Amino acid sequence: MSKAYAIRTQNLSKNFGTVLAVDKLTLNIPYGKTYGLLGPNGAGKTTTVRMLNAIISKTSGNASVGGYDIVSESKKVKMICGFLPESPGLYSKLTAKEFLEFIGELYFLQKDVISVRINELIELFNLVGRENDLLESYSRGMKQKVCLCAALIQDPEILFLDEPTSNLDPAAARMVKDLISQLAKKADKTIFICTHLLDTAEELCDVIGLIIDGQLKIEGSPKEIIDSVGAEILEEAYLKITGASHIDDLLGWREENSINHESNNSKKKKKKSKKSR
Repeated sequence: MSKAYAIRTQNLSKNFGTVLAVDKLTLNIPYGKTYGLLGPNGAGKTTTVRMLNAIISKTSGNASVGGYDIVSESKKVKMICGFLPESPGLYSKLTAKEFLEFIGELYFLQKDVISVRINELIELFNLVGRENDLLESYSRGMKQKVCLCAALIQDPEILFLDEPTSNLDPAAARMVKDLISQLAKKADKTIFICTHLLDTAEELCDVIGLIIDGQLKIEGSPKEIIDSVGAEILEEAYLKITGASHIDDLLGWREENSINHESNNSKKKKKKSKKSR
């Protein structure tokens, strides 16, 4: 397939038994763009990104990443890509530095290169002074930073992020989104984001593809999608395109933010109460 695109698929499909998870997906994503695959839980987002990273096999169709075929050139695909899974695994008894050294060795990087990259990433993600602490002592947001460092250790051409703000509190989610924006602008990376959150897709992505039940329903910039259906905001456009059946999933961040906000306020009140005593 052509090297003109960072990511290209033609009728890419995946079946799990009788379940069609991804149905004839066709994408043409240029280099240097941030692309968002938006859809509710179970829409086929994670299956798509796992196929593109040569982690699971396709059922039919074709796909290339960085110009390399995901089947016949899967090793080359893995060497040029960074991947942040939705639920990444960390070795809690390792320090951040030790963990990143381990990941660098998996990519067959030289030790001096690994050392330089770790120092760069530790500084970029504001982890200086904590790199020698055990990962079990890290907050959830800090762990997500380390996972992003791991995805970037070999300086990949293409970065895949599966639900990068999932299960983070509002402050940590804001931090991760800022880091992604920084990477897109300064590092000139091609970034592919899977998300079920409307605000994340609208804020970070140049182009959004809306996937429902494994099928790509519409694709374009947030403004193009909004204008195409005569809507004023992306939420309204989504409702017009698909109806309200999936809107609770896509707007889940509101409830999460509300719960976290109430929890934070409750903690603050308790602290004030203790001080007054």
